[in-house]
Amino acid sequence: MPILSLLIFLPLLATALILALPTRYKSSYKYIALAFTAIQFVLAGICYAQFDASKTGVQDLAGYQFVEQLSWIRLDLGSIGKLEIDYLIGIDGISMPLLLLSAFVMLMAIGASWNIQKSPKGYFALLMVLNMAVMGIFCALDFFLFYLFYEVMLLPLYFLIGIWGGARREYAAIKFFLYTLFGSVFMLLIIVGLYFSVINPLTGAHTFNMIYMMNPQNYLEGSIFGWEGYQEILGISARLVGFIVLFFAFAIKVPIVPLHTWLPDAHVEAPTPVSIILAGILLKIGGYGIIRICYSIFPDMAALSNWWLGLIGVVSIIYGALNALSQKDLKRMIAYSSVSHMGFVLLGVASLTAEGISGAMFQMISHGFLSAALFFLVGVVYDRVHDRNIYSFRGLAQIMPKYTGYVAVAFFASLGLPGFSAFISEAFVIICSFDAARMGTGLPLWMALAGSIGILLSAAYLLCRL
Repeated sequence: MPILSLLIFLPLLATALILALPTRYKSSYKYIALAFTAIQFVLAGICYAQFDASKTGVQDLAGYQFVEQLSWIRLDLGSIGKLEIDYLIGIDGISMPLLLLSAFVMLMAIGASWNIQKSPKGYFALLMVLNMAVMGIFCALDFFLFYLFYEVMLLPLYFLIGIWGGARREYAAIKFFLYTLFGSVFMLLIIVGLYFSVINPLTGAHTFNMIYMMNPQNYLEGSIFGWEGYQEILGISARLVGFIVLFFAFAIKVPIVPLHTWLPDAHVEAPTPVSIILAGILLKIGGYGIIRICYSIFPDMAALSNWWLGLIGVVSIIYGALNALSQKDLKRMIAYSSVSHMGFVLLGVASLTAEGISGAMFQMISHGFLSAALFFLVGVVYDRVHDRNIYSFRGLAQIMPKYTGYVAVAFFASLGLPGFSAFISEAFVIICSFDAARMGTGLPLWMALAGSIGILLSAAYLLCRL
């Protein structure tokens, strides 16, 4: 059974059903979205249950599981060569946990959307299209297919923020759109360059297959991104330029400082379900792209640039935490805390150790669940009082003791208290940063120390709110 295709395109069927039903059945839209998302979550659970963790993918298709490959586009372009695009999807140890996380967060977002009154048909239809795009991103192994899903994801988010958001929704939506579009345009240029640099060893045709792009033997000598006889752009290695462009395209989604300014505005203006998706899934797409694409296709340039990546990670950790400490708006505080927490992902990846990358992955999963929970809890109280000012909720424990207990648990988990997931992920990253400094991988000791200070600042801005 093509379980991944079913997982990806099931929400599209829900979209068609929602759009086909007349508005007199508008109360059924949320039930359709919930039913299809619940089925999708079950399918993701089946994939996880059947997943063989002993297999390793990344650079070998044999290591990927639930692989589906179909010939999609075959065109003879004359002197340029043959255009070869496959419908190629599959998952490995990097994408499997993110797939399960996405299915869960989408289910949570549907629950948070239960009382949406404004244009429910359009809202739930867009939410299902977004659901499809997210699943496709984590499954795609063909760069053209990946880019297609990546761009499809942009439009629903733009409309969900721009139509169902707060008072400054148009500004936040346009800012988000322009930031993401800027990265996407330059990403497309690198994708085209990679296409003309890589050949399918079986057919000799140029290909968008990401697995082939990860193998140095499939690069044409003298091609723009070739490993041997590579070209230069403005006196800089074309491979380094390709790595930098792809890195910043994905780093906008992480987001890193100084490309983070769209995130607080988007979170503040977005409706609660969209904030849940932004924090729980969208930011992870940036980290996933860096690990899956930047590090796998340009490993030589990643090793050359790891000091700078570590620096960006540390700056994001400290800057995000200090900004979170100064916020009065709960949503804005959580948004800046996300910048800080995702900085640990970059620091772990920059360590160039297997444990560091594992810590970065664990941090993404941990942050996905915890940030989604935090935005959900903020949405609960905002729907009742339409206020997010932290100082307006003094004495809330006396009125809503159970709710306050849930918030306290979420805050303690987010600050990395032992026994919670954030403690494991951040400890992994910090320990591996110290090890990287000891082993001489290019990451200095002060970066590990700065990351440790970031954990203390996290405790400060979260505990001050309790």
